[in-house]
Amino acid sequence: MLINVLTAITLALSPSSPSPASVDAFVERYREATGLPGAAVAIVKGTEVVHAAGYGRTSTGEPVTAGTPMAVASVSKSFTSLAVMQLVEQGRVELDRPVRGYLPEFTMADPRAAAITVRQLLDQTSGMADTTFREKSLPQPETLEGSVARLRTAKPAAAPGAVFSYHNTNYQVAARLVEVVSGEPFASYLRAHVFTPLGMTSSTTLDRERDLPASARGHLVVLGRAVALPEPTGFGNGSGGVVSTAGDMARWLIAQNGGLLTPASVKELRTPSRANEKYALGWFLGRTPHGAPTVRHGGDLFTSTADQLLMPGSGYGVAVMANTGMAHADAHALMDGLVALIEGDTPQVPSSPPYLPVDLAFLLLTLVTAGLAVCGAARSRRWARRRTGWRRARLVVWLAPLALCLSAAPVFRVLARGADIMWIQVVYLYPAFMIWLMTAAAAGTVVAGSRLCWSFVLSRASARSAGRV
Repeated sequence: MLINVLTAITLALSPSSPSPASVDAFVERYREATGLPGAAVAIVKGTEVVHAAGYGRTSTGEPVTAGTPMAVASVSKSFTSLAVMQLVEQGRVELDRPVRGYLPEFTMADPRAAAITVRQLLDQTSGMADTTFREKSLPQPETLEGSVARLRTAKPAAAPGAVFSYHNTNYQVAARLVEVVSGEPFASYLRAHVFTPLGMTSSTTLDRERDLPASARGHLVVLGRAVALPEPTGFGNGSGGVVSTAGDMARWLIAQNGGLLTPASVKELRTPSRANEKYALGWFLGRTPHGAPTVRHGGDLFTSTADQLLMPGSGYGVAVMANTGMAHADAHALMDGLVALIEGDTPQVPSSPPYLPVDLAFLLLTLVTAGLAVCGAARSRRWARRRTGWRRARLVVWLAPLALCLSAAPVFRVLARGADIMWIQVVYLYPAFMIWLMTAAAAGTVVAGSRLCWSFVLSRASARSAGRV
């Protein structure tokens, strides 16, 4: 009773809800400034929906509405952790027991894996990491069972419970555990025990990128223009496979204030481990610019982004989905603006599409590179006449851009401290840079090949004139 009174007082003293008109105006200003094609927003306070709406268009040109299914990417982890916690409440799973006790098929090429607990999967301290298991660049599985099976030759990067390492496979193993313990496919489990009870009739979870509905496919932004492209190959069920709508996400946010779990279980979900003070069980802990505690989880695909945030003190919940990729992080920027509105501040809107000056610089560099390649190839005969012997060996310098282009993924892994990525995903992350690099690689190869050919032709001609051929 006392808790209910305190909650009511807190809600009454919290900032007044932003009006739907103010939310619409902010989102539309943001879209106009950045070129974001489409977005969906849900805002709740306590048990009430403040606003749920869609803006702009999908990659197929359809209007985005509050009922348009869109990818929520790693926001899905919160759904997986809730599913596991439901089994915990039923006494069918214990968070601090080893995973292998519930999932015998979970084996790795390291005896330490036998000690990994269910909690360590959910708080990402299992020891599994991209540095020792390249989950993205390896052949992708077709099912959760296949995702667990491919771990048999992998090794943890650290002892269980020692360090935090954000690794999608943790949540794929957790989702497979839900399947085995419940006896239901993960998608069926979420539908029966999460989506249907909450009235989330348009939500589901998917295995692969090819399963995304047309409305959930997104864009890359190059030179301030959004280009509709398919999501690169990847497996995401359990870790990033949920597709939902603004209307459904509003119901999900309301449920976080009480619904599918007991208060004790909700507290458990929001309690981080000693190895990591900011990541709990499928939620990041933080604060707003005004210092209000938050519970949050974002999601990034290469062609879309999403974000969800709870402000337990005021009862607010916000969800955002945007159909542009992680390179521009539009969902996260929109979330920051909506939080500013809730806290009575004026949200910041960019004056132009992010990275446009950088994109323009690389466009100019690409044109210059192509021009130099044409000139270099055209002067290949003259070059070959003037250079002989070891000087021709310097042609290898022209192949440096090709070598860098082919090694883009390994270079990224070094710069990102071991984070795994496929080559095509580097292109999606840095399209303007990679367009220039591919142009430079082609240019260097053409110039080197042309000069090498002329060197060979002139050498043959010289040999003939000397009477040696």
